[in-house]
Amino acid sequence: KSRSGCEALKVVARCRPMSRKEEAAGYERVLELDVKLGQVSIRNPRAVPGELPKTFTFDAVYDASSKQADLYDETVRPLIDCVLQGFNGTIFAYGQTGTGKTYTMQGAWTEPEKRGIIPMSFEHIFTHISRSQNQQYLVRASYLEIYQEEIRDLLAKDQSKKLELKENPETGVYIKDLSSFVTKNVKEIEHVMNLGSQTRSVGSTNMNEHSSRSHAIFLITIECSETGPDGEEHIRVGKLNLVDLAGSERQSKMGTHGERPKEASKINLSLSALGNVISALVDGKSTHIPYRDSKLTRLLQDSLGGNAKTIMVATLGPASHSYDESLSTLRFANRAKNIKNKPRVNEDPKDTLLREFQEEIVRLKAQLEKRGMLGKKRRRSSRRKKMVDGEGTTENEGDDDNEDGLEKNMENYLKEQKERLEEEKAAIQDDHNLVSEEKQKLLQEKEKMIEDLRKEQEATELLATKFKAMESKLLIGGRTIVDHTNEQQKMLELKRQEIAEQKRREREMQQEMLLRDEETMELRETYTSLQQEVEIKTKKLKKLYAKLQAVKAEIQDQHDEYIRVRQDLEEAQNEQTRELKLKYLIIENFIPPEEKNKIMNRLYFDGEEDQWKFQPLVPTGGSQMKKRPTSAVGYKRPISQYARVAMAMGSHPRYR
Repeated sequence: KSRSGCEALKVVARCRPMSRKEEAAGYERVLELDVKLGQVSIRNPRAVPGELPKTFTFDAVYDASSKQADLYDETVRPLIDCVLQGFNGTIFAYGQTGTGKTYTMQGAWTEPEKRGIIPMSFEHIFTHISRSQNQQYLVRASYLEIYQEEIRDLLAKDQSKKLELKENPETGVYIKDLSSFVTKNVKEIEHVMNLGSQTRSVGSTNMNEHSSRSHAIFLITIECSETGPDGEEHIRVGKLNLVDLAGSERQSKMGTHGERPKEASKINLSLSALGNVISALVDGKSTHIPYRDSKLTRLLQDSLGGNAKTIMVATLGPASHSYDESLSTLRFANRAKNIKNKPRVNEDPKDTLLREFQEEIVRLKAQLEKRGMLGKKRRRSSRRKKMVDGEGTTENEGDDDNEDGLEKNMENYLKEQKERLEEEKAAIQDDHNLVSEEKQKLLQEKEKMIEDLRKEQEATELLATKFKAMESKLLIGGRTIVDHTNEQQKMLELKRQEIAEQKRREREMQQEMLLRDEETMELRETYTSLQQEVEIKTKKLKKLYAKLQAVKAEIQDQHDEYIRVRQDLEEAQNEQTRELKLKYLIIENFIPPEEKNKIMNRLYFDGEEDQWKFQPLVPTGGSQMKKRPTSAVGYKRPISQYARVAMAMGSHPRYR
């Protein structure tokens, strides 16, 4: 972390084992990982003899024998601790289809040793809350996916509804109408996760039997209230984005038909936009960062160069048939580690739900206390009246001072009032001196009083229920601690954290020593003869020549990669052109010219939502129809009349 408050994006690489299918096909292994140095070497299976493997250095690397807990303790745990302190955090897995992104993020939920980052972070968050003291927490969870550039709420009842991206100057980019559930323990948040996972888009391809066909983001918002040194209540809000990206794919390797090629095209376009954003951030010369090129990059805007601590897990396939994809992933990750973020604690934001809950609880408590005090006064006056009338009571007068609680107080008061009214009603019926009309009138009054009392009882019970429900949503640290067991567990976690930190420091020191050794070797060398000097310098020359050849090969590889990406984009463009031509034909042959003109006159482009919209048929704010916006939010975009009509057809119910 630099002095200016900037922090580099943390990048780790993870390689899965060879699959049975790859072993049966006879593919060779092209990846070598040095865990101690944090390096990944990849060998080109089509390379000429003597060509050196390409080497990449990351913050950490995990080979096929690594455990889920190793990755979490060394890399993820420090970030979750920061989120609990009020920072924003993002963890996302990037790589080719079938390299273990979903396994790394979710794992096997039923097997403790194979649980991924997401379930382990749930345990971490609620364990921390249970151990905290004098703090109130509110934990909320949301789950969404981006499928074919459309945002879907995985927890909503209506799965067909497409959500819109909005931007607020204070809070940044957010999703309008995204559902959020308050969770009080690990079981509840896991239930939310499982519900969303059931509706996520998955499919089978040649690369993976259960391939994710969408980008999924599980968002956890943690609000913490604590009394500061100034005696005031301060709220910190940490947001954790757990992102499971869909895999990058080559159309030729997928072996799919129907919707799969279209899905792959959209996935590759959004990942290409992500790569462009990273390139622009790393470049330093770019004045414009293309966050708006895709919904994924807009949602990750804070995570890439903004207010967040970010970890990227690059997942790799070791087999020779995945060489191109693995090399592309390594280059992508190598660029990403140069991104600088500016994380800060989110303290006392205006839109915290925790503050709303606290204020509502105080209001409900005040109403209940008001009803309770009223109950005391009425009971005392009732008793005094009975004493005056000679109907003495044997009840203990000290009961008012020794109440078991507000709820019992109210229950006793309401019961007492009901009994008194029933007694008075019976007395009126037994009184033969009253005229029947007066008796009827008095009985009606008493019936009304009994009904009012019943309504008051229902209102009080409703208030008490609401109060309990609101209070139960707030998690108070320290209430559910089994001291001895938790202390041992806490010590064990601290030791594991110390070991992970020590490994990280050792890795950094080894990387630094390696660099220094290369720089100082020439200074330390002495020669006993001219022949020895010639031999050593010849070796150096050969080494430098090999490096030159490696750089040339890298340039050629980059060019080949550019050609491949360009071909994929051209395929996507051709597919969109075919769709557009089809719509042109429909417009020409099936839509009357006057209807087409009506559609064109009502269309305008909304720059904020990046889509074409219709002007309302009925004016909303005045006698005339609202003019088309021409500001940066909504502006006219030059486009052919047929294209405008074709784009509008997708959202117009008449032409679906």
